[in-house]
Amino acid sequence: MKAPHVHVSGVGGVGMNAVAQLLLAGGVEVTGSDRFWDQGTRLPVFDLLEARGLKLVPQDGRALRPDTRYLVLSTAVEPDNPERLRAGELGVPERHRAEVLAEFTRTGPLAAVAGTSGKTSCTGWLGWVLAECGLDPNVVNGGGVLSWKSGPCIGNVRLGDSENWWVVEVDESDRSLLNFVPEVALINTLTADHHSLDDTVDLFRLFAGKVGRRIVCGPGVKRYLEGGQGISAELWEVSTPMEVKLPGAHNRWNASAVLAMAEACGCDPQSAREAVHGFRGVERRLELCTESGRGPRVYDDYAHNPEKIAAAIRAVQPADGKLIALWRPHGFTPLKQNFAAYVDAFSDSLREQDELWLLPVFYAGGTVPDGVNHQDLVAALLEHAIRAVGLDDYPESVPLEVRDVLLVMGARDPNLSVFAKEIAASI
Repeated sequence: MKAPHVHVSGVGGVGMNAVAQLLLAGGVEVTGSDRFWDQGTRLPVFDLLEARGLKLVPQDGRALRPDTRYLVLSTAVEPDNPERLRAGELGVPERHRAEVLAEFTRTGPLAAVAGTSGKTSCTGWLGWVLAECGLDPNVVNGGGVLSWKSGPCIGNVRLGDSENWWVVEVDESDRSLLNFVPEVALINTLTADHHSLDDTVDLFRLFAGKVGRRIVCGPGVKRYLEGGQGISAELWEVSTPMEVKLPGAHNRWNASAVLAMAEACGCDPQSAREAVHGFRGVERRLELCTESGRGPRVYDDYAHNPEKIAAAIRAVQPADGKLIALWRPHGFTPLKQNFAAYVDAFSDSLREQDELWLLPVFYAGGTVPDGVNHQDLVAALLEHAIRAVGLDDYPESVPLEVRDVLLVMGARDPNLSVFAKEIAASI
């Protein structure tokens, strides 16, 4: 019998390549396209996906066939995308990536990890702990677990027995977390980000109403959920941070939340605690790119909203050196909507000796609001006496003394990681 065909648009994205991996593991014929592939940018994930059997094709619609079962999309794919137009002509159904992922999770109990910050770190951490405790979980994460990234393994997907626990990161930005029906869930943080605070609270209350047994709440989250209509799960709030090797106060709270989730999933408490301490981290979440213990340090981080940026800066600021923070805004609309919050985040976290280097806004298509770019943020920060400078492109070098730290931050642009690793290799 011929394998069904599914096409994944934007397959280089971490959420999309995870769905592609699940489909390939299930024996599906998978083709994938990506704008970076069309532009001649060979992302490392492309080679890894091809090694698993995925066929990369141009994003022009020709991959769609009359027998294509469906087209997998994310919210980022525009209505006039050639593949969407071709699917419409052929009558091929469109399916959001979260909808496809949710189907996979229905074969076993689901532990969903949500919140406006910390999702990827906590998902990878929880999956690691459950695996170390012998529960053989299925894990789908927004970043590769460093201990799982080797050879052909991308590290963001781990497949165990399909009837075992599914540990999955779920996203509030496009409301797609409502596709999932977890037995237990973590809501780590709850702040205004992609939506206003009121809309965010309403959304997470709807999500909480889908949870069956227990919701582990990060600090301050429980009060937003209490009294929410339709919420029957136990609300259990983390109260004490846990000392761990990973840097930053946020990771101490993450560790406590992960431990509570692991116990809710049935892990032996002592074994779970030992596994929490053994976790090395997730790619692009304060990932140390230089050798530990020698010379200046270079970190690569996905931080893109004000809360995450401030947490990342505070986590790696050297006590006896300076921090150079290089950040690329991931879109014009987020920069405009959160402009004042970005000013506050950098002003409150950067010290007198620290520097901020701002790259131009990463443009991946769509509407560009008038009157906002990285130089506008530079101007606002200079008024707050922050040592900020706007760059036209990536610098060729970064002057670092032995006690200094370079923190590379931002989402969407794959060259951020490339730059961080190149600087680290040159030290």
